[in-house]
Amino acid sequence: MSTGHAVVIGAGIGGLAAAVALHRIGWSATVLERAGELGEIGAGMSQAPNALAALDELGVGERAREAAVPSRATGNLRTADGRFLQRARAGDTPALLAFHRADLHRVLLDAVPPGWVRTGAEVTGVRADGTVTFTGGELRADLVVAADGIGSATRRLLWPDAPAPRFLGRTAWLGVAPVADQPGSVTLGPGGYFLIHPLSRGRAYWAYVTTCDEPGIRFEDEHAEAARRVRAWHDPIPALIAATPPDAVIHIDIRELAPLPSFVNGRVALLGDAAHAMSPDRGQGAGQSLEDAVVLAAALAEEPTVESALRRYDTERRPRSQAIARSAAVDGRVNTTRRFHRPLTAMIRLTPARLWSRSIAPDANDAWRWRPPRLAR
Repeated sequence: MSTGHAVVIGAGIGGLAAAVALHRIGWSATVLERAGELGEIGAGMSQAPNALAALDELGVGERAREAAVPSRATGNLRTADGRFLQRARAGDTPALLAFHRADLHRVLLDAVPPGWVRTGAEVTGVRADGTVTFTGGELRADLVVAADGIGSATRRLLWPDAPAPRFLGRTAWLGVAPVADQPGSVTLGPGGYFLIHPLSRGRAYWAYVTTCDEPGIRFEDEHAEAARRVRAWHDPIPALIAATPPDAVIHIDIRELAPLPSFVNGRVALLGDAAHAMSPDRGQGAGQSLEDAVVLAAALAEEPTVESALRRYDTERRPRSQAIARSAAVDGRVNTTRRFHRPLTAMIRLTPARLWSRSIAPDANDAWRWRPPRLAR
């Protein structure tokens, strides 16, 4: 179709990816961000081959790789006492690249044309005809892309029957420590796991995920609480937490969005966590946002109308993202439920190293094998 103008709600990774994708196909966009300053909160993350393919199609793959560090987390699996269940083989190519969220956010922000992003613009109304009201004005667009996160105001306004995000019975502590040369690993303990990814500039990202009876439980000293829970676990786990600035430890509850019947309402499309917020256990949250952005832009470029493009977007993205969300929730439950700990670790230990190596190769599963549609340059 001919080019148009879009309003993108949210300037996180998903919203910026959408803006970059729209720019690639000749559209213009206004990105509305309620925060007064641009930036990405959070700690670390990994991106799998499917996400890297999407970044390539957005034209930022090379810069993204420069900001990332290969992680062997899926190859180095350990028990809490330090024994290896599986160990990464020297000749294997790591499937994952690890980022600080702020670094990937900056890569995408730098690719958005100057003047497209408006900060301090909180959206107060969205209509299916493409009208958006916000602090500072009102815009009427050919398309609205709602990338406003798991608590999406757009979803509440236009999908009023959608249930609120649901708590998955798990909570997590996250941090970034100034510790270099971590190859990446996952330690499986009874009732929880500890993830380590290397980051650029001599840093390491860590996350401890465990079960929790109810959401909202917080501690006066989150740093001390995280350290207490894994104090008897193997090195370098206690040292990583000790090296993390206490005020930089993040404590979050893990939630997901129940499957929606559609990601589209009129000229409005939900994208990323606003559409399919999921458990982080497959490392696909941001990756699915990147896929959304590329598929949406390709549909707009190739279909005759916005309406037909959005139907195609919904048809292509909803089944895949919702299936991955279901799988992530199952993985998280298995990895943190005490009764599954012994059979899970026994199964991993008994898997031949060569077979495990093939199972974590870059083309090992359907999620990672995804290839993006081509965007017009």
